[in-house]
Amino acid sequence: MAWFAGDAQGSAANPAPRRKRLFDLTLALVLLIPLSVVMGIVAVLLLIQQGRPILYFAERMRAPGQPFTQLKFRTMIGEDKDSGATGAHKHWRITPLGRFLRRSRLDELPQLFNILRGDMSFVGPRPPLREYVERFPAVYSQVLKSRPGVTGLATLIYHRHEDRILARCTSAEATEMAYYRRCLPAKLKIDLIYQRHRDIRLDLWIMWNTLKIVFGYRDERPRRRGRT
Repeated sequence: MAWFAGDAQGSAANPAPRRKRLFDLTLALVLLIPLSVVMGIVAVLLLIQQGRPILYFAERMRAPGQPFTQLKFRTMIGEDKDSGATGAHKHWRITPLGRFLRRSRLDELPQLFNILRGDMSFVGPRPPLREYVERFPAVYSQVLKSRPGVTGLATLIYHRHEDRILARCTSAEATEMAYYRRCLPAKLKIDLIYQRHRDIRLDLWIMWNTLKIVFGYRDERPRRRGRT
């Protein structure tokens, strides 16, 4: 990871504009009205099929030294001391309903409350685990100048590729090694690019392309014109 730590320290990253926070608050409040019905239905289905708990509470970092509790619908069979990336060694724990919620991104809906609280934004780097932030503080001090997002440029470009890499890992150790060596450097590099070029137009583009993926587009990598 040290090979681009210097690039991170030299990034010309501007603080998040206030209008981005205003946009997040307004959109979250507008969406909460119709999506509260969807969340209610999902909660009932989870209660019937999986039992309690309905929500998954995970510690994530919104900035170095600033943890918060990220909310998601529970999609996996519980296990004590669960942590780290999800590879093939965890796939058996994903429930049938949980698999659908993950594929449709409905498991992310409770993060509307994280947005209202100010812990997250609609667009930004995905909220990291404490161990990653503490291991690479120079990089994350730049990346987390943007609030963590429900979606982001790295999620849009790299998510499917990351899933393919981790799906071949059959142990927790192999998953962590693949994530540290292959996935995390690529995602952080993309997050730094987002941080340098962030504006409302880019955020809207990311949100629009994320919605297209959720509603049926299979490939998460936006293609340049002229490519097939």
